[in-house]
Amino acid sequence: MKEKKQLRIFTIAEGEKEEQYLQKRHREGWEFTKVSLPGFYHFEKCTPENVTYQLDYNEKGLKHKDEYVQMFKDCGWEYIQDFGGYSYFRKPVSQMQGEEEIFCDDESRLDMMRRVFAGRYLPILIILMLLILPNLFEQFQSSDADAPVLLVLFLILLVIYMWAVASFGYRYWKLKKRLRK
Repeated sequence: MKEKKQLRIFTIAEGEKEEQYLQKRHREGWEFTKVSLPGFYHFEKCTPENVTYQLDYNEKGLKHKDEYVQMFKDCGWEYIQDFGGYSYFRKPVSQMQGEEEIFCDDESRLDMMRRVFAGRYLPILIILMLLILPNLFEQFQSSDADAPVLLVLFLILLVIYMWAVASFGYRYWKLKKRLRK
C-alpha cells in the first residue's frame, strides 16, 4: 500500500481549512490516516472519493471515549483519531442526507468554539501573563543590552496571539449573530 506524509500547519482557528485540506486529498486519492507532531499528515493511496471530514474539539468527550465515538458512529461517521484535543471523523458524501455535519445546529458549533477558546486560548494567555511578562519586566530593570530584543520578541508574540484571538473572535461573533436571526 502506497503511503505519503505531508507537513502542514493549521492554527487553532483554522479547523475548517484543515477539513477542506483533508477532503481535497481524499478526492485526489489519498485517504487521511493520522496526524502527528509537528503537523505531519499521513495518507494512504485510495480510490478517489468525495468524503467529508469533520473535527470536534471536546476534551471532556475523550474521558468517555467509547460513548463519544459510538454517538458519531450511530450517525454514520467514521472515527479516525484524536490529536491535540480534536477528534477527527469522516463520512462519504454518498452516504449523507443532504449537507450533513457533526454539529446538528449553530448552537452546537458555538459550544465547540467556546470549548476551543477555554482549552487553548486561555492557557496561552495565562502562560503569557504569568511567565513571560514577569521575566520581561525583570529584563527592563537590569542593565542587560538584550532587553530591547526581548521586548521586540514579546511584542511579536503578542501581536500573533492577538491576531489569532481576533480571527477566532470574529468567527465566533459571526456565528452568534447568525443565531440571533
